[in-house]
Amino acid sequence: MPTSQFITSLQNPHVKNLVRLSNRRHRDQLGRTVVEGVREAALALQKGFVPVEAFVCSDYLEAAGSQSLIGQLNQLASGSQTQLFEVTPDVYDKMAYRSGGGGILLVIPYTRRTLDDLPAAENPLLAVVDGAEKPGNLGAVLRTADAAGLDALLLTGTEGEGTDIHNPNVIRASLGAFFTVPVVTTIREEAVTWLRRNHVTIVATTPDAQEIYTDVSYSGPTAIIMGSESSGLGPEWLDAADVLVRIPMAGEVDSLNLSVSTALVLYEALRQRNSMSPGSVLDGIGA
Repeated sequence: MPTSQFITSLQNPHVKNLVRLSNRRHRDQLGRTVVEGVREAALALQKGFVPVEAFVCSDYLEAAGSQSLIGQLNQLASGSQTQLFEVTPDVYDKMAYRSGGGGILLVIPYTRRTLDDLPAAENPLLAVVDGAEKPGNLGAVLRTADAAGLDALLLTGTEGEGTDIHNPNVIRASLGAFFTVPVVTTIREEAVTWLRRNHVTIVATTPDAQEIYTDVSYSGPTAIIMGSESSGLGPEWLDAADVLVRIPMAGEVDSLNLSVSTALVLYEALRQRNSMSPGSVLDGIGA
């Protein structure tokens, strides 16, 4: 790694700054977050994210895909686009969430996508997650959105409410789907206005709905609205909805995991949309 600098001290300012990025206030001030792991870092570069800094620990480096990734990082460092550092295992363990963690850490700038930046789709299928609370759940929703070919994921709430999409734990839990799914964070009112303007049917999920989620059509432009596990959807979304649906539950617990609920409804929509198409994405799972 000829274009890298070598760091051995836990007191190095670059190390201290990366550790501070675990704090949301510090992330927001700098507009930067952390990507950990070879697969996640490779997807970030593939999707055009240029890291401000990159840290590599050769002792932990995973063989699969790492050489190509190191080559890309060296090229970025040679062009003065990225600061590249090689670090000792002790230093890496200080910075990484997981011991070892694949041997690569990137510091990348925030994404600044708005609703108007979303790519146009002829028959969009969208998901809206309102007031998501847990980074792991949001990361799992991103993986489902990627697998289902979702056109976009919207995160809504009031200012400062819910999980920060740039939380490193969200990126980690998404296994890199953070970089493959268009995501916009906005307030509820703006999301409703945008969906209405684009003639998207709003399907809101609530345990109090009369209709079961499998009994409605998702064939046209559709946004599926999911609430937090603790409080569900508030009146803003319930009043704005064109259709209210529920997931039937036979037990005594009245809440499913957010990522599980989202997967159920999204794949029902996908099943309906592909049921008449030969060789659909669902053929491989016995649909």
